[in-house]
Amino acid sequence: MSIVAAIQLASGPNIEANLLEVSRLIAAAVEKGAKLIVLPENFALMGMSETDKLSLSEPLGEGRIQDFLSTQAADHEIWIVGGTIPLQSPDPDRVYATSLVYNAKGKVAARYDKIHLFDVELSGTSEQYNESETIKAGDKVVVVDSPFGRLGVAICYDLRFPELFRIMLDQGVEVVALPAAFTAVTGKAHWEILIRARAIENLIYVVAAGQGGYHVNGRKTYGYSMVVDPWGSILDRFQQGSGMALAPLDLPFLETTRGNFPAIEHRRLNRK
Repeated sequence: MSIVAAIQLASGPNIEANLLEVSRLIAAAVEKGAKLIVLPENFALMGMSETDKLSLSEPLGEGRIQDFLSTQAADHEIWIVGGTIPLQSPDPDRVYATSLVYNAKGKVAARYDKIHLFDVELSGTSEQYNESETIKAGDKVVVVDSPFGRLGVAICYDLRFPELFRIMLDQGVEVVALPAAFTAVTGKAHWEILIRARAIENLIYVVAAGQGGYHVNGRKTYGYSMVVDPWGSILDRFQQGSGMALAPLDLPFLETTRGNFPAIEHRRLNRK
């Protein structure tokens, strides 16, 4: 069995400070045996405004955030799902919210651009989010072979769209990495419920790494990063602030669960 770590922090607008904290947490996770590490959404930058990410975006294959992730993966000989970073898009006014998966040699094994964008107004609060103003949506579902099984990636708001997870399931997914930055309001209402539901209905592991705490820009994120197994059990969770949830990924348990409880094989609707 391999140990996975869902890293949590409360990022701010200073990239160097954020990366320093991430490097500390990665080292701590590695010391505890983690071989797969998932970082939260916006781990390197939680700007003072949504447009901050535009001037700090990177072309694919170069830039300090990508160099950092590659170096961390290679130096520690681990796989890293790099939360999200702002990658340049054809639209100068928008970036991709991209999660890059690095293998233990520091090479990019997969790229996922966030598909579902958070354009909502939270009832009863002053909070309003319009990600599509600064983010260009992706259109490709990603599942990649890894030492930890078939690894899929979804980001934050994607969690609310079960059809995305069904498509990953049709591609053989066994473990889903979920970088996120759920708001305090939506997190309290839905975070655990949705994570456990996606794990249960697809009989998969979900490794959910969230932002958790108060941010310099005034946002408050929910936290409660967790690792959930295919039966929906929470193996570990971390509530608020900087830290991590750690747990083993037991693929024989996944296979046994799917064999004994073959709900996937019992699907009747919309199967190709």
